[in-house]
Amino acid sequence: MVLSSPLASRSCQRATLRREEAGAEVAGAGAGGAGARNTIICQAAWTKLGSSNIMAKPGGKGVNLKDKLEGNELDLSLCDLNEVPVKELAGLPKANVLDLSCNNLTSLPSDFCSLTHLVKLDLSKNQLQQLPSDFGRLVNLQHLDLLNNRLVTLPVSFAQLKNLKWLDLKDNPLDTTLAKVAGDCLDEKQCKQAAVRVLQYMKSIQSELDRERQRKLQAERELEKKREAEQRAREAQERELRKREKAEEKERRRREYDALKAAKQEMDKHRKKENGENPKRSVSHPSKQPQNKRSWSGILLKMLLFLLLSALSTLAICNITDLQHRSVCISVNRLCEDALTLLQSHRILRNVLQLNSQQ
Repeated sequence: MVLSSPLASRSCQRATLRREEAGAEVAGAGAGGAGARNTIICQAAWTKLGSSNIMAKPGGKGVNLKDKLEGNELDLSLCDLNEVPVKELAGLPKANVLDLSCNNLTSLPSDFCSLTHLVKLDLSKNQLQQLPSDFGRLVNLQHLDLLNNRLVTLPVSFAQLKNLKWLDLKDNPLDTTLAKVAGDCLDEKQCKQAAVRVLQYMKSIQSELDRERQRKLQAERELEKKREAEQRAREAQERELRKREKAEEKERRRREYDALKAAKQEMDKHRKKENGENPKRSVSHPSKQPQNKRSWSGILLKMLLFLLLSALSTLAICNITDLQHRSVCISVNRLCEDALTLLQSHRILRNVLQLNSQQ
């Protein structure tokens, strides 16, 4: 970072000395008057510098920061800085007191918060509109002067400056609530109280933001659980639907199989009827045919015995009872006599034939 010429360096030192002398003369006066006198001193320093540019020309050799270091204090005030030389400051870890007041700084680079060795920081009388979001990384900071800038709010990480003991936020267009919390910084006691109150206020904001973040996370987790539950329910319904469809498909195939089997059996029966076959007969039981023959023979024998018994009964009735004089019995008796005569003739004929055969 290119800084200033030797002339500008000496002018900044003289302006700083005059500012310290003026501050010693008005010790105990109000902050408004002190601010006005400091502004007059800064304007006088720029007037004495005239039209000379304290920044080195492009390509020129800048001033070494070590030349501006006195003990642990590094004074870069009244140097017309538009940006902070963070890289060079990081190379001076023992410079834990840094004065950047009365410059043209509109913002601080994000890597400025890497200067965690800073204990005292003066950023008054610049044009800062906001501080870096991770400004709370400057955990060793004890003294912070932000007088006369354009700050409206402070970053939430400001609550992490647990070692801060002194704070000046006067002459900034602060948010109404923040301005009321900070109060005035007209003396050492009020500036210390401002540091305590602002830290407490920023911690409450941080806690509220953390709670809000937790609520959002909880809501997101619940929403995610709800989505997962709905997804599981949909998957269960899809499984049940697939299971039901599978069961229906299986039942349909079973019905088709039963229908095909019944149709085949019907066709077999029809074919057997056309061929004159008994559907109840089975080729695998050929022994049923002799059984059928024996059953028919038994039936005929029984019928013949029944007819014989009937004839004998009728003959006995017609010869023994009073019915023998009836026309029916007369016919039966005559038929019986003719049969006996026929049998006797048959015997006589057989005997004659036997005798002739013997001769």
